[in-house]
Amino acid sequence: MFAAERRQLILEMVRANGAVSLRELARVVQTSEVTVRRDVRALEAEGLLDRRHGGAVLPGGFTRESGFPQKSHLATAEKTAIADLAAGLVDEGEAIVVGAGTTTQELARRLARVPGLTVVTNSLLVAQALAHANRVEVVMTGGTLRGSNYALVGSGAEQSLQGLRVSRAFLSGSGLTAERGLSTSNMLSASVDRALVQAAAEVVVLADHTKLGTDTMFQTVPTDLITRLVTDEPPAHDDRAATELQALADQGVQIAVAGGSGNQGGDQVPAGRRTPLPGPRRSHAPGPSPLRSTTPLPEPANPDRARVADLRRR
Repeated sequence: MFAAERRQLILEMVRANGAVSLRELARVVQTSEVTVRRDVRALEAEGLLDRRHGGAVLPGGFTRESGFPQKSHLATAEKTAIADLAAGLVDEGEAIVVGAGTTTQELARRLARVPGLTVVTNSLLVAQALAHANRVEVVMTGGTLRGSNYALVGSGAEQSLQGLRVSRAFLSGSGLTAERGLSTSNMLSASVDRALVQAAAEVVVLADHTKLGTDTMFQTVPTDLITRLVTDEPPAHDDRAATELQALADQGVQIAVAGGSGNQGGDQVPAGRRTPLPGPRRSHAPGPSPLRSTTPLPEPANPDRARVADLRRR
């Protein structure tokens, strides 16, 4: 494929999806990530797209939201590894909330094996994944159906969450930065996600490496409210994503990394690419700063699930 044809295809993919990882672009155009990165730089120089950590987005700084059909085909291996790892955080008999998204849908498929679980969700896809699970109770919010991501939004969804209290909220989004936290491209979705956060004692964000450093229009979870981030290992060349992880760790976000580079087992990050293990959430009350914790995340009960890979201090 000639460079002009390859770049036109890359541009069409970004226009159709809003944001695409270099890995996915390389797969579609059947070339190396090095070549795709060169093409993306050339298109950026022409003002046709913007580079982001490990991918490309529409120009203008803030990506538009892609629909479910596009999202479901992006970073599928990474989402699977993240879901395997996040499922190990959930115990039998727990009550949790799970937000809308393709990564949370993958998580829900694994939660179907956790007995005695209660899942509150505004996502039809999450509910569908758990519909036939034995001993898992699914509670749907009210609200208006938003067809692009099969989620219930609006005042009905937010009001149904008032007075709710659960142990954890599992959320995804369109972008994650240390400066602003988790964000999304839709105002109605952001409002419901904020209500989900208010209902939970802890907030777990599920985000693949292509979302690190990406900022979108509406903030859903500020960084100081994020308890844990479950992500995949950024490619070795993606220094900016590694820098964003470091910045999140410095702000107290506990980070767990699923196995990368074809490793679906969640093994330790290769030597030389470790990020310090962050400590507990920052306290807003006066007094001395809390000591950093070295307690690892719990191992999954099922040995087939990914093992937790805590990032250690450099």
